Amino acid sequence: MVEKKQILELIKQYQTIIIHRHKRPDPDAIGSQMGLAEILKASFPEKNIFCVGKQYASFDWIGKVDEVTDDQYKDALVIIVDTANQPRVDDERYSTGKAMIKIDHHPNDDAFGDIQWIEDQASSTSELIYDFFDANSDELKMTDNAARVLYAGIVGDTGRFMYPATSSHTFEVASKLTGHSFSAAEVNQIEDEIDIPLARLSAYVYSNLNILDSGAAYLVLTDEVLEPFNLGDESTSAIVPLPGRITDVDAWAIFVQQKDGGFRIRLRSKGPAINELAKEYGGGGHELASGAVVENAEQINEFMKKLDTLVSESK
Repeated sequence: MVEKKQILELIKQYQTIIIHRHKRPDPDAIGSQMGLAEILKASFPEKNIFCVGKQYASFDWIGKVDEVTDDQYKDALVIIVDTANQPRVDDERYSTGKAMIKIDHHPNDDAFGDIQWIEDQASSTSELIYDFFDANSDELKMTDNAARVLYAGIVGDTGRFMYPATSSHTFEVASKLTGHSFSAAEVNQIEDEIDIPLARLSAYVYSNLNILDSGAAYLVLTDEVLEPFNLGDESTSAIVPLPGRITDVDAWAIFVQQKDGGFRIRLRSKGPAINELAKEYGGGGHELASGAVVENAEQINEFMKKLDTLVSESK
């Protein structure tokens, strides 16, 4: 409760508030960013509230970012949501504001900000934004659109309420949000739909996934593999949950080639904790959902040997 009250008191002190989230965003990153902005705009109409970061057409339905000048940061409060570490913050100007707040549900391995509110057992940062509103509901206003985008963030980060971090509180928050005037069914449908290129990539995943005897699985998506699908790296996030639907798979890694030739790893698990392994390769995250990087095919083999051992030993 202390952090929530402290955050509100600091917000009251600033005329300009600029909200950031992480690079290559997902619905929770954008939902928590846009949801917080909607609540603050409705509650403090005299303030200047902005959202920044790269705009992705696929997320236009949640909301759009603003154009912000460098000068506007000079006396601004910067709020960073859903971002575990500073290199992942979208728009490097985040450090040029006058004060900074970090609100996140990832482990706090990179502690930054004048106020940090971290709940790493929460289902999503969107859930935390609702909790912030609820703790200060005597002074804050929830709009229908804020409820819509926060619900979208929760749906996205819980895998439609399937992931282990989904709690009874998550359902309680979702219930309160859906009491507002928006179509939850429409949000669910949008988040569940995929286009034809992504459908074809999904078929490729199931056809080419390597499943080891331990229950560890992996797939390598090189530029050569991805080119025919006409998808950018940001679009591959939608296929990451697919291996988890296979009974024999306990933990899996999707290696996506980057512009520098290295590979970004999207790492997931149904049980074995994988975040410590991710930290060995420049990453981190939750016990069951993490990310990391490797430089080449040799490191991919090395990484998978460790994941294979980790899953085997967990049994």
